[in-house]
Amino acid sequence: MNAGLPIGMGVGIAIGVAFGLAMDNLALGLSLGVAIGAGSGVAMQGAGQAKAKKGKDGGGDAGTSSSSDSSSSSDCGSDGGGGDGGGCGGD
Repeated sequence: MNAGLPIGMGVGIAIGVAFGLAMDNLALGLSLGVAIGAGSGVAMQGAGQAKAKKGKDGGGDAGTSSSSDSSSSSDCGSDGGGGDGGGCGGD
């Protein structure tokens, strides 16, 4: 059972309430806490699912990619395209 979202929401709201009380703006703190909690909860849920899937598949390194193409692939061509100013430094 993956309980990432409820844990994240609880921690986020607690941090948000503390922040809101310190800044004397509880509404801002609560809304910030809900946003932070939802984001961290979804991240924890995804990490838990990836971990469960990795264990189910028998190991392996699913988080890495063998592709090392770090070059910028802007295909502007030699026809002088991009006349509207978008994409390839238009005229």
